[in-house]
Amino acid sequence: MKTSTKKLSKQEMIESKPNKIIMDTLANEPKVWIIHLIATFIVLAIMYWSKGAINFRGIQSNGVVIAKNIFTGLINPDWSLLLNLTRQGIPFVLMETLAIAFLGTFIGAILAIPLAFISASNMVSKHFTWLGVFIIAAIRTFPPFVYGIMFIRVTGPGPFAGVLTLAITSIGMIAKLYIEAIEDIDKKILESLDASGCNTIEKIRYGILPQLMTNFVSTVIYRYEINIKNASILGLVGAGGIGAPLIFAMSAYRWREVGAILVGLIILVLIVEYFSTAIRTKLARG
Repeated sequence: MKTSTKKLSKQEMIESKPNKIIMDTLANEPKVWIIHLIATFIVLAIMYWSKGAINFRGIQSNGVVIAKNIFTGLINPDWSLLLNLTRQGIPFVLMETLAIAFLGTFIGAILAIPLAFISASNMVSKHFTWLGVFIIAAIRTFPPFVYGIMFIRVTGPGPFAGVLTLAITSIGMIAKLYIEAIEDIDKKILESLDASGCNTIEKIRYGILPQLMTNFVSTVIYRYEINIKNASILGLVGAGGIGAPLIFAMSAYRWREVGAILVGLIILVLIVEYFSTAIRTKLARG
């Protein structure tokens, strides 16, 4: 009897130990509900404060009529413009938008490479990385619209101003993603090549580029998708692309023409995103 009682007490101790651990954990757990309550209060306070910046004056007297005309034009586009293969047709302007986005992305991707290497903490001393990080932050500060207006003043309106604008604005984002890829490099591979007697060019060729190429190409393709949309917007300030005929059609209340332009732009974006997603998926899976 004594032996069985002793064994039973041990069993009870074993069973009660997890419960004790759980109770101790719950007792030491921070009071999360207080944090949630404070966060909710901050969000509501910001929303109330932001409400004062919005001054809604109601819909204009002819606003409903204009909205109806816009909707009618969008669902009944002028298909003749989509089938017009001259320089005044939508296909030509869409191809111009593609060209502007491609050249801007390509130039920005090339210029971002040295900037990313001097900003990566595992490539240069931390005393020098601040310079590259500062340049990237300064480039990312201004929106494409501002760069577009500045370059139009320098080069005049046209596609070339759009290319320069997209090139500069692409540097900031591409360089930032390049830095993340560079800082994830496996240095053991470089040490192995160094021990094998490889020179600097061979280490770059066989140690660095194979690790970076996939990420670099994927980043450039992703930025190209964004630049197609940006190229369309830049046309509004005269930097070429489909934005210019879009703003002219909207200013003249030619809503069927606006609908045709938007249909062409939607088709273009869908095609580019389909192929770019397929390429990036292929690169990710090797």
